[in-house]
Amino acid sequence: MDTQNSALSPEGRHSAWATFTSPLKQSKAFTLLWLGHWIAMLGSSVTTVILPLVIYSLTGSTTIMGLAMTVYMLPNVLILPFAGMIVDRIDRIRLLLFTNVARFGLMFVASVLMFTDGMKLPFLFVGLALYGLMDGIFNPAYSALRAQVFTPDIRNAANALSQISIQAVRLLGPPLGGFIVSFSSPGVGFGLDSIAYLVSFACFWMLSAHLASIIGKRQADSEQEDQGGQHFLKDFIAGFAILRSHPWLWITILAFSFINICYSGIIAVLIPWLFKVHHGYNPVVYGIAMASSGIGAMLGAFVYGSRKHWKHRGLLAYLGAFVSGLALLLLSIVTWMPGLIMSMMLEGFGIMIFAIIWETSLQELVPAESFGRVASLDLMFSFALLPVGYLAVGAVADKLGGILTIGMFAAIGMCIVLGVLIVPHIRRFQ
Repeated sequence: MDTQNSALSPEGRHSAWATFTSPLKQSKAFTLLWLGHWIAMLGSSVTTVILPLVIYSLTGSTTIMGLAMTVYMLPNVLILPFAGMIVDRIDRIRLLLFTNVARFGLMFVASVLMFTDGMKLPFLFVGLALYGLMDGIFNPAYSALRAQVFTPDIRNAANALSQISIQAVRLLGPPLGGFIVSFSSPGVGFGLDSIAYLVSFACFWMLSAHLASIIGKRQADSEQEDQGGQHFLKDFIAGFAILRSHPWLWITILAFSFINICYSGIIAVLIPWLFKVHHGYNPVVYGIAMASSGIGAMLGAFVYGSRKHWKHRGLLAYLGAFVSGLALLLLSIVTWMPGLIMSMMLEGFGIMIFAIIWETSLQELVPAESFGRVASLDLMFSFALLPVGYLAVGAVADKLGGILTIGMFAAIGMCIVLGVLIVPHIRRFQ
C-alpha cells in the first residue's frame, strides 16, 4: 500500500519522468542518434500510409499488394546474412549515411514520377526492391550502433524513449499521409520523405564527429583493421554460436519467423484493404487508425521505460505479443469505427512491450563487437519467410475473403505465442 501511494505521489511521478528522460541529459550521442532516426521515421511513416493506398488505387488487388511487400522484403532478407559482417567491419555511421543518401534518392525519384504521372507498377517494384536492400543494411547497422550508444546506465530508458518517440512521430505521419492522399498528391508525401532523410543525414553526420572526438581516430582505425582481418565464414559461425548459447534468443527468433508472417501479413496487406476497400473509409480514417497503434505503443513504451528493472520479462514479452494478436483478431469481428481504432491501439501496446524487452535483452546478452552479426541474423530469420507470407496472405484473402483471413492468421499467431510459452527457458527468462 505504501509503495503504491509512493508511485502515485508527485515525487514518484517526478522520479519516473526523470528516469524516462535521463538519456537526453546524460548522452549527446544518444540524442543525435535518437534524433536522426526519429526524423527519418517521420518521413517513412507518411510513405507507409501512402504506398498501399497508391497500390490499391492502381490495382485494387490484395495479391498485388502482397507481391509488392514481397518485392520489398526479398532483397532485405537476402542481404542480411552479409550485412552483419559488413556492419562489424565498416564504420557503422558511414553505413547509416550511405543508406540515407540512397533512400533520399529513391524517394525523390518517386516524388517526381508521381507529379509527372509516370509512376507505373514496374518502376514502383524496382524502387521497393532497392529500398528493401538499403533497409537490410541500415537496420543491423543502426541496431549495432544503438547497442554501443545505449550504455547500461541509460539502457532501459533509452530503449523506451527511442520507441515512444518513434510512435509519437507515427501519430503525425499516418494522418498526414492520409490527408495528403485525400487532398493533394502522393508525390508530396514522397517528397516529404526525401527531405526527412536529408535532415536525418545531418544528424548522423554530427554524431560521427562527436564519436570521433571521444574515441579518437587512431583507435577507430585500429578497430576497423582488426575487424577487417576476420574471415567471412568464421564471422558467420560466430554469430550462430552466440545465438545458440542463449535459448531465449534462438527460440524467440525461430518463433517470430512464423509469428511475423501472421501479424505482419495482416498489418501490411490486409489492414489497408480493411479500411479502404472493405469498409470504404476515407484515407484519413486509415491514417488515424495507424496513428492509434502508435498511441498504444507510446503508452506501452512509457509504462515499461518508467521502471529500471522488470521481473518475469520472458512471460511479459510473450503476453504482449499475445495481446497484439488478440487485437488483430478483433479487427475481423468489430465493425464500429471507434472499435477498430481502439483495437489498433491495443495492438500497438502489446507489440511494443515485446519489442522493448527483446531489444533490451539483445543489448544485454550480445557483445558489442559481434552485435552487427547477431542483429543481422535476428532480422534475417525473423523476416526470412515474410516474402512468401505476404504472397500467401494476399492470395488467401483473394480466395477466402479478407475478414476470414485476418481472423485465421491472427488466431494462428496467438497459438504459436502460447506454444512458445510452454518452453521453460522462455517463460522463466528474467
